[in-house]
Amino acid sequence: MVGLFLMGSATVFAGTKTEKIEVKGNCGMCEKRIEKAASSVEGVSKADWIKETKQLEITFDDAKTSLDKVEIAIAKVGHDTPKHKASTEVYDKLPGCCKYDR
Repeated sequence: MVGLFLMGSATVFAGTKTEKIEVKGNCGMCEKRIEKAASSVEGVSKADWIKETKQLEITFDDAKTSLDKVEIAIAKVGHDTPKHKASTEVYDKLPGCCKYDR
């Protein structure tokens, strides 16, 4: 019975990955926007952006989503990532305190 439990636990966590990526932003409003966008992607269970380091740590199920999909979602709300840049139109709509050097 213990063996079955351990096998079941391993299956549940087999697709879980934690990654860190750089996301451009400046303030607390950026943090909320970035984390909300990342968390909105199906399969993401945790998103934590650190203002001082500009690093987003995300935990996700790689059977349901990918890092690329998370970066696309973040770019759609105005924040640049290593692989995806926000459109100028969306970036220009950010509050002044959220505008970062591009």
